[in-house]
Amino acid sequence: MKLSTILKVAFCLSLIWATQAVAQKAEAPDYRYDVGAKINEMTLTQGGTMVVATNDGLVGIKPGSNQLLFNFQEYGRVKPEELTFIPNAPYVMVGQTGFASISTKKAVIDYMSGKVLFATESNGWKIVTTCDVMMPQNKLVVSGQRRASEKYANAVAIYDLNTGEQESYFTFKGSEVVSGRPLLLKDGLILPTTKALKKVNMKTGEIEWSADVDDIKWMVTDAAEKEIYGFEISANGKNNKVHKISSSGSILWEDPHKVKGQVANFEILPQGLAIVSNKDDGGSNSVFAQKNESEIGFLSATTGEDLWEKAPKTKGYVQHFYIMDDGILFGIYQGGINKISFDGNTLYKKPLKTGENILTMANTPQGLIYITSEDANIVNLATGEQVWNKPLKYKRVDAVSSTYDSKNSRYLISADESLFAVDANSGEVSTLAESKFEGKESPSSVEIRDSGILLTSDQNLMMLDNNGGKSWHEYYRAPGKSAMGAILAGVAAVAAATTATAAYAEANANRNRLGSYTSRGQSYADLGDGMAAATGASIAEMLRRFKATAATENAQFILTKLDEGVGLVKVNKDTGAKEKEIVLKDKQPEYTVDDFGGILYYKADNNSIFAYDLKK
Repeated sequence: MKLSTILKVAFCLSLIWATQAVAQKAEAPDYRYDVGAKINEMTLTQGGTMVVATNDGLVGIKPGSNQLLFNFQEYGRVKPEELTFIPNAPYVMVGQTGFASISTKKAVIDYMSGKVLFATESNGWKIVTTCDVMMPQNKLVVSGQRRASEKYANAVAIYDLNTGEQESYFTFKGSEVVSGRPLLLKDGLILPTTKALKKVNMKTGEIEWSADVDDIKWMVTDAAEKEIYGFEISANGKNNKVHKISSSGSILWEDPHKVKGQVANFEILPQGLAIVSNKDDGGSNSVFAQKNESEIGFLSATTGEDLWEKAPKTKGYVQHFYIMDDGILFGIYQGGINKISFDGNTLYKKPLKTGENILTMANTPQGLIYITSEDANIVNLATGEQVWNKPLKYKRVDAVSSTYDSKNSRYLISADESLFAVDANSGEVSTLAESKFEGKESPSSVEIRDSGILLTSDQNLMMLDNNGGKSWHEYYRAPGKSAMGAILAGVAAVAAATTATAAYAEANANRNRLGSYTSRGQSYADLGDGMAAATGASIAEMLRRFKATAATENAQFILTKLDEGVGLVKVNKDTGAKEKEIVLKDKQPEYTVDDFGGILYYKADNNSIFAYDLKK
């Protein structure tokens, strides 16, 4: 080969290498974190702290410095299934099991402050049977077996989660152990054990009463803490029994009420207990099988008998369940809305037919708005009659987004590549604009801005004027599916629970109240209101986050292929202008955007995380 040819080849190779070097160069981050071991999972918490599971343990990251908030290595590698993030509270629980699935290690970390508030070893526990965070009391109740120095006694302790200090302690005699989640009251602790239900005065250690009810798994109480409902689960896990006990330990129902299926929702009312249970035979098509459906019952406060001679037919699973002044309103996943009075009479002449998958049920000045994957309408809450002349129907889609345009008194609903406008006063429906997005995407959000109507998805932004005219449309091609899937919201929406538990009930005290049709931001403010009963510095910090406006409210970040490689582009929501580029290293980067805090977290390599301040 001639020297000139060799030089040409070398020159071309140097250009390729130089280009690759540029493409592989990540944008200089605002913060760098070396977590010290291989990263296995990144979780953005409700409070904004990034919790990272590594081969060495658990790490907390909170931008503001390059230092780690905490680095918990006492248990070594932590698997994803060993982590429990407490809803609407600043705590993550780490639990590891030993021989025969016996829990030998438990730790509770305040991920806002970085403090380890509880650990089995340092608190004298050999085996932990139950470990439950109680909100809004902000306490931790632990039961299990103590170490040899205490003769392996079975015990229960309460810890203050503001300080981590033990508040009270109680030991059992014999082999009796706690069998379910305790119930913490203002004047004591109710313990479900393998032999009985007991109330313990945790200040004196005295057992105030014992009721002959065993194997209760979880409990709830009325607002006055006078009556207690205990839930027992069958051996196969498919059925429940409900017991009722007074605050003095008297068994109020002679026989427990047997519930077919798993309890999925409930509400304690003066008249009794409204309850929803889901029957499931475990078949592959269980959602659509005839034997698999929800049952709604109303149990007498006095006897526990079902007050309704004929329960309403659901023919599917109850997806929405709301307590109204005159009865119970419910929506079925397979389609259909109905309302039944507390004495068991249907309040609508016939069930309201709807499309499948009811995404939204909310209150409006005109009535109840419902939006499904196939249709939308507003109906009179009292009669069930439709307010709009006819429902808005569209091709069944997975992505339906909507908002209320208060300036023009209309509902805007995006579905099936169209933006529909519904006049709030007349119910008149019109197609405002076609909204076909590129990249086989559909709009996932509709937002009213000063500059018009903004439709967005992962890779598209489209601005329309008030008449539906297109002002601009920006599309950035996806470089390939990222390992994290896409940008993850900083605060996860409160999802409907498939199984009602005491912990879920505590975290979602107003879950069965029909809310008003409102914005996403307002829903987070409402969520903050629900936490206000709890106290503590970390709780207060979370509350400020819920009340704050999203830091990225005026821009969207899109992963795409930039001139220098794969990265994120910052797009102004009002103008569509590209304001900033952040070049990342990988072709398929793992990253998360905290919308509220305005931080991009990027896994730079196996051991490192970069953080970028998106507010700049």
